[in-house]
Amino acid sequence: MLQILQNLRSGDTQIAEVPAPTVKRGQLLIQTAASLVSAGTERMLVNFGKAGFIEKARQQPDKVRMVLDKIRTDGLMPTIDAVRSKLDQPLPMGYSNVGVVRAIGPGVPEGIFMLGDRVVSNGKHAELVAVPVNLCARIPNEVSDEAATFTVLGSIALQGIRLAQPTLGECFTVTGLGLIGLMTVQLLRAQGCRVLAIDVDSSKCELARRFGADTVDLSRGEDPRAAAELFSRGRGVDGVLITAATKSSEPVHQAALMCRKRGRIVLVGVTGLELSRADFYEKELSFQVSCSYGPGRYDPEYEEKGHDYPIGYVRWTEQRNLEAVLDMLAEGKLDVSSLVSHRFKLQEAQEAYRVLLEGKDVLGIVLQYPQTTPSADNPLFEKTINFHSTPASQRLEDPGLGFVGAGNYATRTLIPAFKQAGARLVSVASAGGVSGAYAARKFGFAETTTDTARLISNPRIHAVVITTRHNSHAGLVRQALEAGKHVFVEKPLCLNLEELREIRKAYEERQPRPVLTVGFNRRFAPHIVKMKELIRGISAPKAFVVTVNAGTISAGHWTQDREIGGGRIIGEACHFIDLLRFLAASPLSGFDIAFMAGNTRDSASIQLRFADGSIGTVHYLANGSKSFPKERLEVFVQGRILQMDNFRVLRGFGWPGFRTMRLMRQDKGQVACARAFLESIRTGKPAPIPYEELVEVAEATIRLASK
Repeated sequence: MLQILQNLRSGDTQIAEVPAPTVKRGQLLIQTAASLVSAGTERMLVNFGKAGFIEKARQQPDKVRMVLDKIRTDGLMPTIDAVRSKLDQPLPMGYSNVGVVRAIGPGVPEGIFMLGDRVVSNGKHAELVAVPVNLCARIPNEVSDEAATFTVLGSIALQGIRLAQPTLGECFTVTGLGLIGLMTVQLLRAQGCRVLAIDVDSSKCELARRFGADTVDLSRGEDPRAAAELFSRGRGVDGVLITAATKSSEPVHQAALMCRKRGRIVLVGVTGLELSRADFYEKELSFQVSCSYGPGRYDPEYEEKGHDYPIGYVRWTEQRNLEAVLDMLAEGKLDVSSLVSHRFKLQEAQEAYRVLLEGKDVLGIVLQYPQTTPSADNPLFEKTINFHSTPASQRLEDPGLGFVGAGNYATRTLIPAFKQAGARLVSVASAGGVSGAYAARKFGFAETTTDTARLISNPRIHAVVITTRHNSHAGLVRQALEAGKHVFVEKPLCLNLEELREIRKAYEERQPRPVLTVGFNRRFAPHIVKMKELIRGISAPKAFVVTVNAGTISAGHWTQDREIGGGRIIGEACHFIDLLRFLAASPLSGFDIAFMAGNTRDSASIQLRFADGSIGTVHYLANGSKSFPKERLEVFVQGRILQMDNFRVLRGFGWPGFRTMRLMRQDKGQVACARAFLESIRTGKPAPIPYEELVEVAEATIRLASK
């Protein structure tokens, strides 16, 4: 299928072929009929992409500070690589999609949607989209596909109005007459409000007048404050909705001057926020920022897990706002036909974006999609795309690898590590198709797919590398083992003891035993290998202290979700438990954990005891400064100390013949770990990490996290 992607590094917009997405739990698979280009948001993204690095930095000063902190802790070259990798990843464009339901994922309540329903969603510009059910709404028969493409933008306008709480007869000002502003004008008029619309574009002011508003045309030098005074009969307007996009704070200042005492200002668009207390103080004005389509937006419980808010407590969710706008369209109370300035076929999308950037009279750009009948042999629904034969640099006798998951870590670190280690890259799978197609093109995979079962059963694939979200690890490991594949799974191995039992059963029943490895790459880092060399042969008990400046992750992030990510102790701290188990070279004899007070349980001190009398402490902390190094490891033994600082320098104190080991680039052992895994497959040697230690570390981590 075809999808529109944006390259944030070059600003190029392309129509890319990607495999059809997999419809996951709680989703609908929709065949697109039409979609709307958001003139404001998408023009901003394209302009950002076309800007140079200096201009990009100027537009995002917060990101610049993050980059500077990373340079101080990780070094210049790793930081440059990280920035380039982030900008190179394709960005799917669009969020106003109309189409027909072709498949319904498990977990969607029966009867809410049916196959063949016409629906609107916030899906991308693609021939097929998979969208969570709470972000979809059925389209009434009276509403055309083209008209329905305006539903999402209408919901943004409606949510701003709901926050402003207008009543019949009140007078409101709308500042900024793009698509959302013009729909805001109409929705306010439908609620019985008088509207004063402000813009610098005479043609948009003319449209607002057609919709029943009085206007202020700034291009003609008209004074908005004087107009508002006259419009409100000298009382000041009841409220202002700002739907403009500007870096200036002037629209907010202007809104405050136009309002009556205790007036309401709602920011729907994007402006500067240098507020003046004097503007708000005497009038006791209220100011609020509207969030997208309404309650539920950006809440994974609502959007991803499909948990609707009770209507008795939250009357208007984002889905119910979509339905309200569709009802207004069906009743003829919203005129969106006047807002369409251009129509293009999907294949002409690049021309559409050229017009978006260069055209002066651009308003609503509608993309039209070819309609085909679903069938087993329809290429539109093909989940696998072939790209390359085996490159000359990859030998056919090398193990064939299939990657399940093509997210940030996989494309930035793990796939390059395996490629450098000499792997033969056969297939890469991703649920949505975009990241997999990007990885396949960039790294030279023979194919990309959204069909994970097909990848695992592929006879050309000898080993499966799993880099998906944590809650899928155990099931994919088990499937791959049962298919007779070698397995490399990014940590963690699993999330609970039942999953661990199932993995052990699948592994121990296979003969001959496949190679099973967890991505505990720190064992293979040059500094850790040197540490191991220095302490090898010392039988005296050792004390290990690891300090991990992990950084804050919001409570709503998937890694913090116990069902999906397992929390940060299982998902991340397992790395350091394994590291100390490796250095101690002795089984765990006991462990405990103390959590710092808080709801996220992501700052803790872990105490480990080893059978040889050694002890280890892992300080895993999420409340530190980004300017401080992320990881530090110290070993105390027989009057000597080793200190490793962030995988860049290792120092010895009291070690005869050893003082310092420095690296030009930070090396956490990813390439060496990949090479050891491949070598085990090629030669039949034991797995690079003993199976018993994988089980031991997994069980200890799970039990610690549950305390």
